[in-house]
Amino acid sequence: MKRPILLLLLIALACSGFSGMLKKSIPDRLVVLTFDDATASQYSVVAPLLKEFGFGGTFFICEFPPNFADTSKYMNWRQIRELDRMGFEIANHTRTHPSIGKLTDEKILEQLSYIEQKCDSMGISKPTTFAYPGYSLSLPVLKLLQEKGYQFARAGGSRAYDPLNDHPLLVPSWAMNDKNKPLMMEAFGEANSGKIAVLTIHGVPDAEHPWVNTSPELFREYLQYLSENHFKVIALRDLKKYIEVKKAMKTIVPDLNKKLKN
Repeated sequence: MKRPILLLLLIALACSGFSGMLKKSIPDRLVVLTFDDATASQYSVVAPLLKEFGFGGTFFICEFPPNFADTSKYMNWRQIRELDRMGFEIANHTRTHPSIGKLTDEKILEQLSYIEQKCDSMGISKPTTFAYPGYSLSLPVLKLLQEKGYQFARAGGSRAYDPLNDHPLLVPSWAMNDKNKPLMMEAFGEANSGKIAVLTIHGVPDAEHPWVNTSPELFREYLQYLSENHFKVIALRDLKKYIEVKKAMKTIVPDLNKKLKN
């Protein structure tokens, strides 16, 4: 009798999905919305819509050259601070949006530290998540992020994030634009069986980069769909409620050869 009971216990533990890397089970319909480059519409359009639906979100901030000072295209730091006060996550996307995977350690640290220092000067919490500009990856960047205490970093790849197999500093995502609605609906459908749908979104609309533009009407349609179908929509930092980040970093070997780039 002892052997069948032991077997059942082992099966139960294996099926629980915890494996030492989860604090609790990943619920179905878990979605992370992230917004890149500090476009002006993220303050004027995105934030009010997220508040209307009761959703979280992560805003990856950079001072996008050469036009960051143009407030018709980009937020200023007072507006970024207001997003923080509204409860949204302010996160690091480097100072100037370079191909960070090609930089020296010194230049990588300069890019990261600038945004950290700007946040500190504005009374914004130190960023704990990062997005690779243009999905430019390298092991030196990952190593420095880990040393500086970052918990999650978002890449590309058009696939769901599997916390038991994907390194926390190589979180895959789908990129949204006006022309890929079928792909976005497929992404939402992947948020099940322990996997999380993470979205990369730019301007809503995006005046300077029309190839990553999403119209306010379409964006509202997505939020309405997520709300009506009982999705839980959170910021990237909130994944720490589910994932043992330190354990995952020690257990999962970073693999840059996985499908991470679009």
